[in-house]
Amino acid sequence: MTARAGNGDTIAAVPFARPNILLIMADQMAAAALPCYGHPVVRAPNLCALAEQSAVFENAYCNFPICAPSRAVLHTGRLAHALDCFDNASSFSSETPTLAHYLRDLGFSATLCGKMHFVGPDQLHGYERRLTTDIYTANFATTVDWSKGREFRPTNLTMAPVIESGPCKRTLQMDFDDEVEYNGIREIYDTARRSGGSPFFLTVSFTQPHSPFVIGEEFWNRYGDGEIDMPAAPDLPPEKRDILSRNLYYCHGRHLFTVTEEDIRRARRGYYGMISCIDDKVGRLLRALEDAGLADNTAVVFTADHGDMMGERGMWYKQHFFEWSARVPLLIRLPGKQQSRRVKENVSLADLMPTILEIAGGCDLRAPADGASFASLFANGGGGQWRDTVIGEYSADGSTGPSRMVRRGRWKFMDLEGEDRLLFDMEKDPLEQNNLAEDAAHKIAADELAGIARDGWDIGEVRARVADSQRRRLFIHRVTGGMPEYVYIAREGDDKRYVRGAHVADTKARARFPFVAPAMPDAEK
Repeated sequence: MTARAGNGDTIAAVPFARPNILLIMADQMAAAALPCYGHPVVRAPNLCALAEQSAVFENAYCNFPICAPSRAVLHTGRLAHALDCFDNASSFSSETPTLAHYLRDLGFSATLCGKMHFVGPDQLHGYERRLTTDIYTANFATTVDWSKGREFRPTNLTMAPVIESGPCKRTLQMDFDDEVEYNGIREIYDTARRSGGSPFFLTVSFTQPHSPFVIGEEFWNRYGDGEIDMPAAPDLPPEKRDILSRNLYYCHGRHLFTVTEEDIRRARRGYYGMISCIDDKVGRLLRALEDAGLADNTAVVFTADHGDMMGERGMWYKQHFFEWSARVPLLIRLPGKQQSRRVKENVSLADLMPTILEIAGGCDLRAPADGASFASLFANGGGGQWRDTVIGEYSADGSTGPSRMVRRGRWKFMDLEGEDRLLFDMEKDPLEQNNLAEDAAHKIAADELAGIARDGWDIGEVRARVADSQRRRLFIHRVTGGMPEYVYIAREGDDKRYVRGAHVADTKARARFPFVAPAMPDAEK
């Protein structure tokens, strides 16, 4: 069977037996922070072991560096702006077929366990069932409002989660991920008990290592302050930043808080501890797969929706196209014996749906897809032909207009709100320090990538479409008071459990135990 896109393009078929598929996702986990990508400090032995049996994609990118749009892209194979997905309060049409729809059509069951940040009344988007609620609300509470300028904070996110980093007994995110792990492992064993049924597609999606950078003492104590590395790319004052970096500086309240070297070290230690926590959970999921007798016929995919800047360039959280924010881990282990393969070509989450469908046996797509299958790069010896091009978009928190990124070969190009152009040679300049966009010697490369960025993407039209969507959603949210919240109810109390409504950062801070007094802006100290 071949996977065929709705526009008639054919994705070359690779012969597979139809394996089960386990998709494991982390939230805000940067590829650069994992030891299998070269990080010298972080301890993640289970992901390292998985990498030793997997294709490891060294240049895998999200297509939109914030949660909900990135996950919509992963599920549909379409770029976010094509879906009218503009920020974390954007829904996408239930008429859009998803990975889950296609796999069900191929005879798979499809189950979701954990976070997926679907917005609006369709909380399944092709999955037959969900085993847990979501950690976030599903209404329009966190809609971006460009009319309020760059300092508008739809989730009230500031530098407080960085300054408050440290150990604790319990957090909201630990609660959620323990629930996800328990239900995911139980589903694996329940599937084994139903032996002889259809192949399964199970997505297990955790919320860590998302900010705030707070973790239980067990994981905090796996690291010492003296071993925590500091950011490699130096801080930049706002006047020397590109327009999007400058907007994020003010949106995150960086000008309102003093962030010390000790704050940075503690935030990174908390982040590393959360990665170790997720690593433990991944290990237990994979051991359950082995113990249930399902590992030999299950393809395992591990990835994240985006990364986190973690102080690189003086920046935090996601929301930009720089490596720590936009490059994600991607490990794919096929059934049977497989040695690690390092894949250097550029791929993206938009390509994951067609790739998984090829692993599943292939199908005809019923709608256009911007992504394409890259299975030939790692299956049956690898070495297949590939377009080696990734497109990213952004129009969410901190932005004042739409932006696009193109990664092709060694080059990364950014068109930021139509104001700034950045071009980096990623082989010579992996820290993205030397902007070559206006260098005459690199004009051909810059113009070629700029043409790709603007192909079929009129920035004025996109800007108007995003602003109109914001106005509609803000109006609806005001009139309805945010009701219904649409959040998926898996068990009694889920309508109140975890983050509901706006003020995401405040809700997480209040749930920390023991409670820590919130960090205050410098002017209020």
